[in-house]
Amino acid sequence: MEIRVLRYFLEVARENSITRAAVRLHISQPTLSKQLKDLEDELGQKLFVRTNYSIKLTDAGMLLRKRAEDILEITDKTLDEFRSLNDEMGGDIHIGCAESDGIKYLARCVEAVRKKNPRVRCHLHSGNTEDIEGRLESGLFDYAFLVEPPDLSKYNYLEVPHSDVWGIVMRRDSPLAKKKYIEADDLLGLDIICSSQAMKTDIPRWCGEKTDTFDLSVTVNLVYNGAIFVKEGLGVMLSFDKLTNTGKDSELCFRPLYPRLETKMYVVWKKYQVFSPAAELLMKEMRKQFVDRI
Repeated sequence: MEIRVLRYFLEVARENSITRAAVRLHISQPTLSKQLKDLEDELGQKLFVRTNYSIKLTDAGMLLRKRAEDILEITDKTLDEFRSLNDEMGGDIHIGCAESDGIKYLARCVEAVRKKNPRVRCHLHSGNTEDIEGRLESGLFDYAFLVEPPDLSKYNYLEVPHSDVWGIVMRRDSPLAKKKYIEADDLLGLDIICSSQAMKTDIPRWCGEKTDTFDLSVTVNLVYNGAIFVKEGLGVMLSFDKLTNTGKDSELCFRPLYPRLETKMYVVWKKYQVFSPAAELLMKEMRKQFVDRI
């Protein structure tokens, strides 16, 4: 498969039209149709179902779209890295981030780097640990900021000088809002919103087997969306502090768990990773701020 043809395929998939895709790609429609036919022949699979007005992806086409997006993303990242090898003052850094107030430490490092090197650009991608680690493994990220202890068989790491505090986000009119802290028994019989990852790794550290008695009604990977559910009265959310607006002007409030539950943050990278000049600049700054100041 040629990279150029994969770009053609993705444009057609996005436009749902060979005609519109050909216009955007500045090639003729017959040329584009032939390229797609040759791609189908090469793969031995039909990628599109053609109708009078549009085209739709087959199951094989949807699989190729996902793979093509990954291939082109890492291809473009590789090209950017080689272009920046001789540019010690600029370049792109790709970072995966868990949701955490601790990302402020990354922001401070990026700010320090860009003050001296304004051509450095950072690209952040937020997600859960599984998503972020997968993209780190495939080479799409230079670094990942995780809220789980790193797998030392695969990664090197720095400990970020930050711990997130767990608690409950709820409506201010909830009976639990009158409490100063929340115990496990307070959650029995309530609809719980939480990430599936946290219910497996973090919450059992707090209440052990009682985790299995909770009614996990909604799982989320982004706290913002979970907070909307809470506002609509669909339950209470187990979350880190400071990820949701729970100030006096908000209809939501936060109460910490008891016993207190905290989660550390780490920045990790693959072992034997070769960094671009821009990523190396960030590494030096992170070591300065995360290690030298401890």
